[in-house]
Amino acid sequence: MTQHSLSVVLAGGGTAGHISPLLAIADAVRAHRPDARITVVGTASGMEARLVPAAGYELATIDRVPMPRRPSADLARLPSRLVRAVRQAGQILDAAQADVVVGVGGYVSTPVYLAARRRSLPVIVHEANARPGLANRVGARFADVTGVAFEATKLPKAIWVGMPMRREISGLDRAAAGNAARTALGLEQDRPTLVVTGGSSGAASINRAVERALPALAAAGIQTLHITGRGKSLVDAAGNPVAARGYTQVEYIDGMEQAYAAADLLLARSGAGTVCEISAVGLPAVLVPLPHGNGEQALNAEALVAAGGALTVADSLFTADWISERLIPLLADPAALKAMSTASAALGIRDADQRMAAFILEASDRSQA
Repeated sequence: MTQHSLSVVLAGGGTAGHISPLLAIADAVRAHRPDARITVVGTASGMEARLVPAAGYELATIDRVPMPRRPSADLARLPSRLVRAVRQAGQILDAAQADVVVGVGGYVSTPVYLAARRRSLPVIVHEANARPGLANRVGARFADVTGVAFEATKLPKAIWVGMPMRREISGLDRAAAGNAARTALGLEQDRPTLVVTGGSSGAASINRAVERALPALAAAGIQTLHITGRGKSLVDAAGNPVAARGYTQVEYIDGMEQAYAAADLLLARSGAGTVCEISAVGLPAVLVPLPHGNGEQALNAEALVAAGGALTVADSLFTADWISERLIPLLADPAALKAMSTASAALGIRDADQRMAAFILEASDRSQA
C-alpha cells in the first residue's frame, strides 16, 4: 500500500520563543517523513516572515488578531477580526489538505485551532512557558495531545515533553566542544568565562550592571563574552565601543551552542527557551527574570533553581555590587559550578522535538485509519 504523503500545518510566531520550537518540530517531522508537506502559518509582521523561509519551509500568512486585555475599540473589533482570521486559516488548511495541525501559541494559533476544530482535524499543542498563554489555553481544551516544556505547566491532559530545540544545542557536548568554541569566539582557553546575553533583543538593565562591573570582573581574572543584542552595543562617552581587559562584546551570535560550550557560567534572562536549553546542556546560570509581563519568566526558572542548577536575582536587585558579591565568587568556585552543572543536566530533556514528532505521526495515522 502506498503511504499517504503527510501534510502538517504548524501555527505560531511573533517571537523567537515560538518560532524556534516550531522549526525544531518541523525538522523532526521531516527527519522521520522526508516526503512530508509542511506549511507554517504566521503573520506578515512577525519574525517568522524571515525565519521560516530561511529554514526552508513554506509560510502562509493570516491577519494578526491581538487579544485586548481591557475594553477598547480593538476589543469591539475582535469578533469580526477573529471570524476573518479563522476563515483565512481554514482556507490554508484546505489548500494544504492538512492531516494534522500543530500550534505553539501566539496570536496566530487561536484562529488555526478553531479552523482545525471545525474540520475535525487532529490538533497537537506545545506550550513553551510555565504559565500558558491564552491561545494555548484555548487549543488545549480540544487538543489530542498537549506537550509542555515545564512539568508544572497547568493545562488539560498536559504531557511533560520538554522544549523542542535545534539539534546543534540538544546534541551539544560542552566538555568536548569547549576549547574549539573558545578559539572560534576569540577567547582564552584557561580563564574563567562568563557569557552574558539578554536574548535576541538584549536586556538594557543587565547590560548596564555588567558594564559597571567590568573593572571587578577584570581584576578577578574573568573573561566576559557579552552578547548585547542587536543595536544595543555598549559605547563610552565618545561613542566608541566599551573596552576592558578580558571583555569581548558582540551584538549577536549565530548559533548559541558555541556560547554555551565556551561558558563556565551564563548570565541571562529566564525565557523558556534559555532555561530549557541550558538545562539540556548542563550549563550553570545566573538568571534575571524579565520584570514585565505576567511573571512567567520567574516561573520558568523555578524548577531549575529548586534543583540547584541556577540562581535567580530580581531585576531590581541585579547591580554591579551583586556581580562582585555573588557572581564573581561563584565563578571562582569550580566545585560549585560542577555541582550546578550536574543538577541542571539532571532536569534537561534533549529529545522534545522527537517526542512531539511522534505525537504528530500517531495522530496522522489515527486520522487516516
